[in-house]
Amino acid sequence: MVKSRTKTQARCSACGHVEPRWVGRCPECGAWGTVETEAVSVAPAARSLGSALGAVAVRAIPIRDVSGNAHDRASTGIGELDRVLGGGLVRGSVTLLGGEPGAGKSTLLLQAASCLAASGSRVLYVSAEESTGQIRLRADRLGALADELYLASDTELPTVLALVESCAPDVLVLDSIQTVRDPELGGGAGGVAQVRGCAAALTELAKRRGMATILVGHVTKDGSLAGPRVLEHLVDTVCELAGERHHALRLLTATKHRFGAVGEVGCFEMTGSGLQEVREAGRLFVGEAPDGTTGVAVTLALEGRRPLACEVQALVAPTQLANPRRVVSGLDAARLGLLVAVLEQRAGVALRERDVYASSVGGVRLWEPAVDLALCLAVASSQRDQPVPRALVALGEVGLAGELRLVTSTERRLAEAARLGFRRALVPSAYTGGAFGLSLEHARDLPEALAAGLASGSGPPPLASRSSVAVGVGPGAT
Repeated sequence: MVKSRTKTQARCSACGHVEPRWVGRCPECGAWGTVETEAVSVAPAARSLGSALGAVAVRAIPIRDVSGNAHDRASTGIGELDRVLGGGLVRGSVTLLGGEPGAGKSTLLLQAASCLAASGSRVLYVSAEESTGQIRLRADRLGALADELYLASDTELPTVLALVESCAPDVLVLDSIQTVRDPELGGGAGGVAQVRGCAAALTELAKRRGMATILVGHVTKDGSLAGPRVLEHLVDTVCELAGERHHALRLLTATKHRFGAVGEVGCFEMTGSGLQEVREAGRLFVGEAPDGTTGVAVTLALEGRRPLACEVQALVAPTQLANPRRVVSGLDAARLGLLVAVLEQRAGVALRERDVYASSVGGVRLWEPAVDLALCLAVASSQRDQPVPRALVALGEVGLAGELRLVTSTERRLAEAARLGFRRALVPSAYTGGAFGLSLEHARDLPEALAAGLASGSGPPPLASRSSVAVGVGPGAT
């Protein structure tokens, strides 16, 4: 019998590129300090092609003979989480949940684990970062106590595997994959080899037992998931829980999902009793500025496939600086500079000796081109001291020539605007779709849009003011 041998190689933790020896900078992605050495075992080659073929126990079958039945899904008991997962957890699936420290990953998973256990599923919650006593204290605060919810705390992969075999859970929650290590693999916990090996072992176990598994993942400074890229390829679903530290809102999105679409977004609010669902998020990002306030405009942004009414605000002030300030919060700074130049050159809005401050409401990040027209209206409104009617929503991308372009899913956005009670919509002249009861105002370029969107008065408020829109939360909220 030929024994396997080991060799040393270097792998980039950012992109997964492999080098035969350590280098300071990854030649593939150009990142510095991300290359780590690892020991890998090399299995002996097969003695012959015939012996390799004889060992094959799997046979290919025609695609028409493959069962097309839908995968069984278990509801987590949290509607917004089920929305992102396409209806619930699939048996045997592996989900990776990432997010900034303090975003609420452990809180959300403990709440989901409690709901699953209360519905009859056996759930094993293994924490490699906290003790069982700490988890129990959080469970008491969240009201997340259930008979079928089992807790354990350990950092060794063999112990975790033994716990699964002895407990036989339907759902496994592991917090987190970066703090678990396999003694048979080289390096410390969180290394490239450790993360890849532990994730592969847990994925194989989940598929073999038909056990839904949720892994918590750390993130890097730039917000991407830590560890090798192969970690995201191993799992079935990759979710991210994001939110500004100074705001209570949390958004859950799926960037990869083998059992459904990745377009859904779940909205949560961080409260003293845990993460609560925000079932009506239509006006969550619209402020309560009084009628006649200048520098305020509303647009419909797409978070995945979900249109959300979002308010952008702008303030234009005189400056004594040679280079006026362009300050943003929640918006693309480079995009603001571009739109300021277009406003000045194409629409005659004097901004050369003005500081421009722009922000989004509620901590949401607006990066898509659909916000261009609303941002231009807000800036021009502040500079000219003319308010934008509160019953108006603006949709459109602004080009360098000052022309207005259509944005994706315009009809879906307008339908949501009509549902929320807005009465008017400013859209590019190329739009020929339905109005959904709105009074559509078409504009070919930015000067026409400013003429139509800047009014002498604030106009009537939307039919459904923010105070009348039910922002529902999950059970237990007050």
